[in-house]
Amino acid sequence: MNDKIYSLVIVGYGGMGSQHGRKLENVSRIKVTGVFDIKEARQEAARAQGYKIYEDYQAVLDDPSVDIVLIATPNDSHHPITIQALNAGKHVICEKPAMMNSQEVEEVMSASAQTGNVFMVHQNRRWDEDYLAIKKLVDENVLGEVFHVESRVHGSRGIPGDWRHDLNRGGGMLLDWGVHLFDRLLLLFPQKVTSVYAKLSYILGHEVDDGIKVFLTFEGGRTALVEVGTTNFIALPLWYVTGLNGTAMIEDWDMNGKVATWDQADTKDAVPIVAGAGLTKTMAPRSESTVTETPVPRIECDVRDFYYNFVDTIEGTADRIVKNEEVLRIMTLMEAVFESDRTGQVVHLNL
Repeated sequence: MNDKIYSLVIVGYGGMGSQHGRKLENVSRIKVTGVFDIKEARQEAARAQGYKIYEDYQAVLDDPSVDIVLIATPNDSHHPITIQALNAGKHVICEKPAMMNSQEVEEVMSASAQTGNVFMVHQNRRWDEDYLAIKKLVDENVLGEVFHVESRVHGSRGIPGDWRHDLNRGGGMLLDWGVHLFDRLLLLFPQKVTSVYAKLSYILGHEVDDGIKVFLTFEGGRTALVEVGTTNFIALPLWYVTGLNGTAMIEDWDMNGKVATWDQADTKDAVPIVAGAGLTKTMAPRSESTVTETPVPRIECDVRDFYYNFVDTIEGTADRIVKNEEVLRIMTLMEAVFESDRTGQVVHLNL
């Protein structure tokens, strides 16, 4: 059994970079040994953690003791510094979104294949309990055939006041949060995406999108709504999933929500109810005896599994959890979203 401890340097010690450092404290096969960041305050924070501070990026690449480079810099820099690291013989963990476009992803995949060094994107939201609960319900057919999924995140604080306002640096909500929601959706629905219709919002006056609404159709007819909002003072549920035999809703990250399934033997005709200024039979509720409500399933999960899988991928002892082909598919999908918003038209795909 290989017991090598891999030396890792964090490039970009901001919010995500420092969070990686904290998580990696409890990962036995990887040791954070250093940091490179251009900001003095972050250098001091890293120094306080006992990390070596590199004077420039080339010094990281030239250090033969460094096995892994973890990139947590603004989005526009991912491509060049990833290529440099792979060519310098380093394995790379990269924050999402992997790159600015699909061509850059393909170039990095090619560099990884040519050098034999591992490149993996940190799609950490695959370990969110809300997503794993929905995946369990879909995989186990609890709701019957699922035909529509709504996946969203809502907040009311606008875009963070940093480089995420900058178009050229890869700012905006599609690249920030959309990449996560699409990644999980394509794992739920492995069928090909056949069409995309998107509307991005720019209501806060920035040059980048502050919200997204995207409607997708999959081969076979399944549909999905993906939504990100930053001016929502009342948030809609994170998940709303409808199947032929039930519905699931998760309201928030605290896992508030419920699953409702119905007795398919219930064939009684509905009794009309008074609804507003009229009667309705169509919208009459089912009797309580024919519908079962249960809590949302709870799933044990640990995002540190990502790092262990990265080591296993280096050593060739396990299949990678986040595949580069999946990353390329997500980036291609997001390009279609931008195109649909720009043209105001449905974009037809075979993705």
